[in-house]
Amino acid sequence: MAIPTTPRPDERAPAAPKAAAPHGWGEARELNPLETLMWRIESDPRLRSPICALEILDCAPDWERFLAACDWGTRMVPRFRQKVAEPALGIGNPCWVNDPDFDLRYHVRRVGLPEGGGWPALLRAAEQIAMTPLDRARSPWESVLFEGLPDGRAAHLLKMHHATTDGLGGVQLLSRLHSRTREANPEKPQPPPPPPERATPTGLLLEQLGRDARAIPGLMRKTAHTAGALRKPLKATRNAVRFRSSLGRVMADPDAEGSPLLRKRSLSWRFLALDVAFADLRAAAKASGASLNDAFLAALLGAFRLYHEELGHPIEKMPVAMPISVRRKDDEAGGNRFVGARFAAPVGIADPRERMQAIRTLVRDLRDEPALDALELLAPVLARLPGPLLSAAAGSLTKSNDLQASNVPGLREDVYLAGAKIERSYGFGPLPGCAAMITLISHGDTCCVGANLDPAAVTDLALFGDCLRRGFAEVLAVHPDAVPPVLYF
Repeated sequence: MAIPTTPRPDERAPAAPKAAAPHGWGEARELNPLETLMWRIESDPRLRSPICALEILDCAPDWERFLAACDWGTRMVPRFRQKVAEPALGIGNPCWVNDPDFDLRYHVRRVGLPEGGGWPALLRAAEQIAMTPLDRARSPWESVLFEGLPDGRAAHLLKMHHATTDGLGGVQLLSRLHSRTREANPEKPQPPPPPPERATPTGLLLEQLGRDARAIPGLMRKTAHTAGALRKPLKATRNAVRFRSSLGRVMADPDAEGSPLLRKRSLSWRFLALDVAFADLRAAAKASGASLNDAFLAALLGAFRLYHEELGHPIEKMPVAMPISVRRKDDEAGGNRFVGARFAAPVGIADPRERMQAIRTLVRDLRDEPALDALELLAPVLARLPGPLLSAAAGSLTKSNDLQASNVPGLREDVYLAGAKIERSYGFGPLPGCAAMITLISHGDTCCVGANLDPAAVTDLALFGDCLRRGFAEVLAVHPDAVPPVLYF
């Protein structure tokens, strides 16, 4: 009789890939009211809202391995295999449905940059892709691998519709999909693709009516809670007056006129990128009793001050918008969880410390406004308007902004894509009628700043790029021995 033995590790058969459920990211069936707004508002082409992440890779990944990684990602996050479908008569919110015609090779492609083109060629190519409307009949995303950067580097551009997620949700997504090792992992989970879905507008409407019916008990509980609160009329009245006063401040236009230099708008976008040492920017903020976000905004306002002074039109204030996350720990991953805050930004303050302190006070007061989430309350009503009326109503809130600025905490650990290390990651948000959208993503030891500019408003892009570099240099000068910022244009 044979004696059973334990095989040596190198003699064992390789483990079969783990079958697993997909990542729990972006699982909501219907778009929330804010996402519905962003999806339907595009009857005005100036309000298109793709968001782009541009990742710089230390080498060009093998194309077949890159394709396999994208396929795996669409199975781990089924949202990438879903498209948006509208219910009959446009009643209710659109829904995510599994695309029966999903074709990975439509969404993923490869671009060779011209020899010697470097960063300018990369940014121009990324602009073109960002400006091209997404196909609303397909899953709203694209993935492009750019090859041909100096020193064998490459870049990856992931473009998604903003109705899919916000900045923090995007970081959650990339954290789950990117590998922590350069080597391939043959044992990673391999869920099957989601089954195709032949949804009809009538079927989606019936789904909506069913969800509305199931929501009635919760609405009744809220109504009972409100009625209970009315048993304390004095407190309820004070709260109502406080909210109404706050609503007036939140919904009012900022106490600043738009810059005459930035007044024009177009359908075109232009990209700039800038690197700032994370430790230096944080140290400059700390030395001024401010946050990293305060330092970021102060640097941007410094850039606009310098730009206006260089062109002979100094300004003291400008209208600025900033998203504030309302995402909680128990919220589902993905989706959009933010509110927009608008304010008159102090451009004319030359001293960077004083500027950071002024911003700190402004932002703190904004966060404390009881009616800060007023747009979230109004979104369900706005989302029911016809497209042109919706665009006019929502566009009036964004087109008056000279700048929208967003600070997104990114990934600080080493991550890889198909064997290539991701060295930096830049965010390029949409221009919903504003002159500039500038985003900071902290990646590793670097604050990666991506600027999306309307060339009809910012007419001298080279000058603005230099002013952006100098604006950050002003803030960094608060911290001795800071590394100078690096501009890519």
